[in-house]
Amino acid sequence: MTATHRYDVDILHLLVSPSHAYFGRAREGAADVPTRDAETVELVAGKGIVGDRFFGKAAHMDAAVTLISIEALEAMAAELGAAPFDPLLTRRNIVLRGAQLAPLIGGEFVLESQGQEVRFRAGRAANPCAWMDQMLAPGAHKAMRGRGGVRCQPLTGGFLHRGPAVLLSPVPLEPRLAGEAARLKASRLP
Repeated sequence: MTATHRYDVDILHLLVSPSHAYFGRAREGAADVPTRDAETVELVAGKGIVGDRFFGKAAHMDAAVTLISIEALEAMAAELGAAPFDPLLTRRNIVLRGAQLAPLIGGEFVLESQGQEVRFRAGRAANPCAWMDQMLAPGAHKAMRGRGGVRCQPLTGGFLHRGPAVLLSPVPLEPRLAGEAARLKASRLP
């Protein structure tokens, strides 16, 4: 990473689940799987979050960790006239406040938490699945397009903690746009 832009963010939630909850048909209901909102998670370079369903899975090595902004969920709930969404129902691993995520796609960024840095490569958008209509609200699947977050690969190991954090980005971000749907295809970072 070269020139760095610094953004104060809050890590609101750290989801860890050992197995998938959304498979099959939504009308049959989600699987009853243990999910925890951890205070702290351990990340391993190239593998993901220790204890999570995507940890060390070859098919998910470049996208083992998902991030979403709470502003996106708040904007979607407001647009749909729904009660605030439980961010854990999106099944994204890291829920942040104060971060526009779409411009990170295609490049590297750092999350700094309690003095530790974890470097990530933001590989692609975390596209929503049809389950969102069932789990969040009717119309949530469509509303979440372009603001479902990003799928990342941890490039370094370390720990992340809920609470105040810093996001370091090689490109400028617009935190005030965190709730808006990305209109462009994935932007490419240097």
